[in-house]
Amino acid sequence: MDSPAPTSQTLRPGLLLSAMFLAVTLPACGASAEAPQDAAAEQPGATPEGDGDAEESAAGEDSSDAEGSADGEEPEAEPEAEPAELPGGGDTLFPDRRFLAAYGAPGIPALGVLGEGTPQEAAERVKFYAEQYQEHSEEPVQPAFEIITSIAITEPGVDGNYTNALDPELIEPWVDLAAEEDIYVVLDLQPGHASFLDQAQQYEEFLAQPHVGLALDPEWRLSEGQRHMEQIGSVSAEEINQVSDWLAELTREHELPQKMLVLHQFKHSMISDREDIDTSHEELALLLHADGHGTPGMKTETYETLQQDLSEDIWLGWKNFYDEDSPTFTSEQTFQVEPKPWFVSYQ
Repeated sequence: MDSPAPTSQTLRPGLLLSAMFLAVTLPACGASAEAPQDAAAEQPGATPEGDGDAEESAAGEDSSDAEGSADGEEPEAEPEAEPAELPGGGDTLFPDRRFLAAYGAPGIPALGVLGEGTPQEAAERVKFYAEQYQEHSEEPVQPAFEIITSIAITEPGVDGNYTNALDPELIEPWVDLAAEEDIYVVLDLQPGHASFLDQAQQYEEFLAQPHVGLALDPEWRLSEGQRHMEQIGSVSAEEINQVSDWLAELTREHELPQKMLVLHQFKHSMISDREDIDTSHEELALLLHADGHGTPGMKTETYETLQQDLSEDIWLGWKNFYDEDSPTFTSEQTFQVEPKPWFVSYQ
């Protein structure tokens, strides 16, 4: 007894592909077989008139087509994609622009003004701030979000590192809206006992975008045995350099414009051996963000102290606090600070 014909469920992958190919080509073969034939072709040994000429003609056409293809123009290459640019245009951060940022964590008003509303509301607010600062700046003032993506906590947390790294899905709407609204984004890390590099890599999908930079906040980087709110944290130049090496490579790999790397500081002890920070990566613009708060005199003193022995390759930033400053600086007062800060944030 003959074996049953195999079905599609029993065909091996190669045979199934062949069957699919046949299914596609069979209709054309069937149409050719049913076409009327010349009467002479029905007689054994007869040759239809003109077949020789037809073959020669076909051969000639094939030859002509081949020559035309060989002698003809090459197909036009697809146009190359435009290089990625920063919000506001260009591929270099400074000195072509200054930045005005709203700082905070999504949905947590206590951590800064950014968390007091929706992404759209934050965008409108930061654009309004930027317009105020533009009156006192020759350079364009670029609106920005500084988003706390990992938050220092007083309990060990899930991983025991005293930090809560926010789910990227929570950050994504902010990053996406910023791209639509031409707003720069800085992702701020408060890693606890985790390393800055480990946490930065958790947000690689965002840092691989042209409008997203990174901020390291050593105040919340704990050494072994330390706890938040019991002492001020710190970070070594070596750990900062590990982050900058990785971030520069990521920027090169994705052919991105220059990326901002912010270092928060208000005491010298927060960044040990600061003179050893690597500033050689052309892909990055390093910026020291002075986080001093209090009276105008206290803030100015902190700003001036942090500039001592600071590399000329590191730009300067300034933070205004709504609750901790007395009073909060106006846009005019902020840009009267010497040297005028390149990045200003509001918390």
